[in-house]
Amino acid sequence: MPAKRSATPNRGFRIADQIQRDLAELIARELKDPRVGMLTLQSVEVSPDYAHAKVYFSLLAGDPQQTEEALNHAAGHLRAGLFKRLRIHTVPTLHFVFDPTTERAADMNALIAKAVASRSRNEEST
Repeated sequence: MPAKRSATPNRGFRIADQIQRDLAELIARELKDPRVGMLTLQSVEVSPDYAHAKVYFSLLAGDPQQTEEALNHAAGHLRAGLFKRLRIHTVPTLHFVFDPTTERAADMNALIAKAVASRSRNEEST
C-alpha cells in the first residue's frame, strides 16, 4: 500500500518556517529572561505529526548552556504565544537546541587564514 500523501505539499516546511518567524518575534518582544541574549534562530524541524518542534539557535554572545536552559524553561510560554498566532490544530511542543555551526565556521575561517598567512610567509622567505 503506498504511503499516504499530504493534501498540501511541503506543509511541514511552511509550518516550520512560520514557527521560526513567530518565535523570533516572541523571543525578542516578550521574553525578559536576562540569560537570553542576542540569539538567532537557525532552523526549526517539525515532527511529521506536528507534536514536537526542535528549534536550533546560535548566539552572538553569552553562554549557550544557560541560554538553552532559559529557552526550554520558557517553552510553555512561547508555545502559548504561538497558539494565539498559528492557525493549526496542534501547536508543537518546543525543544530548543544550541547549534554550534556558526562557531565552527568561524574557527575554520581562522584556521584557513592562519594557513594562508603561514604559506605566504614561507613563499616570501624562499
